[in-house]
Amino acid sequence: MNAIVEAFAFFLGFLGWLMVGVALPNRYWRVSTVDGNVITTSTIYENLWMSCATDSTGVHNCRDFPSLLALNGYIQASRALMIAAIVFGTFGLVATLAGMQCSKVGGENYILKGRIAAIGGVFFLLQGMSTMIAISWYAANITQQFFDQLYPGTKYEIGEGLYIGWSAATLSICGGSCLLCACKIVTPSEKIPYPYQQPSRGHVPPTVVTSQSAPSNYGRNAYV
Repeated sequence: MNAIVEAFAFFLGFLGWLMVGVALPNRYWRVSTVDGNVITTSTIYENLWMSCATDSTGVHNCRDFPSLLALNGYIQASRALMIAAIVFGTFGLVATLAGMQCSKVGGENYILKGRIAAIGGVFFLLQGMSTMIAISWYAANITQQFFDQLYPGTKYEIGEGLYIGWSAATLSICGGSCLLCACKIVTPSEKIPYPYQQPSRGHVPPTVVTSQSAPSNYGRNAYV
């Protein structure tokens, strides 16, 4: 594996994992819109865990969601996917560190190192896909409610937490793809070349006596 590509992929995966950890507790996943409101006295913003409100004086109050089962299904699924993304990213970091050429895991067996690094790339891809699904699902519900003219509740717009999540997913997918593309795993079809050894000078190859070269006494003794 190319060491430069390997280090670059690890950096992308680590940065994506770090940004997922930043996006998960961010409070601004969705922010109440001011579109169509003449007088705005408060701003409401929410994430996967709590709902907050800020009035015109700058005082803000937050409360956690009271019941898990009372939440919408997409919020519960987004929670699970974001937590799974952090777990996948952690496994990806450990596997990539173990599979790097500078590590001592596996000794000088670079084939084993490449396979371990490839496993880390798969974990980074899982991290990116889990984050992308959670963020996109959450954003799709925001836009659906925003453009629904018959929706009676508060309408929201996309907050900064979703943009951080999209960036994290993109970095993780790029890092995992770089690791998988840079890894070279030896397949059974690939044969190990052996050096050609010339025969020694004193060695005389044995001669094979054929029936044509062997003397035949049948012609002489046929007529006695």
